[in-house]
Amino acid sequence: LPGFPLKNHGNYIVRLGHVVRWLGERAEELGVEVFPGIPAQELLYNEDQSAVCGVATADMGISKDGSPKDSFQRGMELRAKCTILAEGCRGHLTRSLLPKFDLAKGREPMTYGIGIKELWEVEPSKHRPGYAEHTIGWPLLGLDYKNPYLNPFKTFQLYKTHPSIRKHLEGGKRIGYGARALNEGGYQNVAKIKGTHNAMLSGCLAAETIFEEFENSGEDVQTITPTKYEKELAESSVMKELRQSRNVRPSFGSSLGLWGGLAYTGTFFALGRGIEPWTLKHGHKDNESIELKQKHKQIEYPKPDGKITFDLLSSVHLTGTNHEEDQPAHLTLKDDTIPEDVNLQLYDGPEGKYCPAGVYEFVQKEGGKEGEMRLQINAQNCIHCKTCDIKDPLQNIYWVAPEGGGPKYDGL
Repeated sequence: LPGFPLKNHGNYIVRLGHVVRWLGERAEELGVEVFPGIPAQELLYNEDQSAVCGVATADMGISKDGSPKDSFQRGMELRAKCTILAEGCRGHLTRSLLPKFDLAKGREPMTYGIGIKELWEVEPSKHRPGYAEHTIGWPLLGLDYKNPYLNPFKTFQLYKTHPSIRKHLEGGKRIGYGARALNEGGYQNVAKIKGTHNAMLSGCLAAETIFEEFENSGEDVQTITPTKYEKELAESSVMKELRQSRNVRPSFGSSLGLWGGLAYTGTFFALGRGIEPWTLKHGHKDNESIELKQKHKQIEYPKPDGKITFDLLSSVHLTGTNHEEDQPAHLTLKDDTIPEDVNLQLYDGPEGKYCPAGVYEFVQKEGGKEGEMRLQINAQNCIHCKTCDIKDPLQNIYWVAPEGGGPKYDGL
């Protein structure tokens, strides 16, 4: 695509999971304590509830009914002068913080995508070290899609049947699968399809401003706020780059559509690098974009062939996900009646489609009439992608950190 900054000749291709693991080891060498497998369950606040003063880890060894098991272990309170939330997309602690301090006031609603990834061993003759191919269009989608019959996992399987993709995979073997919700709204450079460099730079700026605040605060100060961080970030190369691409994603989600978005981006981003004086808006949350099933036709997806395309359960198996079954549910419903009375009746049960791990399943209700369904939550399948927390039409599903477990990705 002319004008898009997608040329990365001379750069390194790495597996981010391996890089993060390596960074964790370096941090521990410097004296940082890392607690893998122990979730931060809730935020701690000072006496007048005006500032965060740490986190509380989850109680371990709780049974489904809430009673303590023999392995029960009380969670810890980890208190600090400064608490940094770096949870990634749709963090559950961040989600609880936004309404408490009205942090989203005057801001555009967040919008998201779902990233689905497979790891393949390809035939040696097709292996081209360092080769990357970018595609756009068919069947590209974000979580602001309208059709309740749409299934992101099956759409991804369909994507692989395109001749330009299939040719790379034929004769190969799939060895990994995973999925995760992605931030698409706000300042992010979808034009580069990368952001690790900015994540590192913004982290460095945070560390520097926090350290300076520590240096200037007395020992009796309970909490600090790195007030210079926002200014330092605004004046950095990070925000300069992100401002240039601020209108790329919203142009595709507007009435312009795919081709109009390409034309807009080609004109204003490729030629002017975001110099236009306006900023396009998303206008609504992703859960609000889904439409009634009567407005759409059901989508017939081809059956998986087991060579290029695959079924959902065999894919979930590759994630290595696992959860202790005798623990409180980490996928909670605010109202148990909504899945059957609203989602199934009006939207054909979208939770059974947008989940890329088969967690939500409508099954025959015991003792009910033929065809009378209820929602079954297979929480042990969860791969912590957070899609359900985002896309549920009435925001009835709330994702909280489980006692432990989850996917065991290696290099995804």
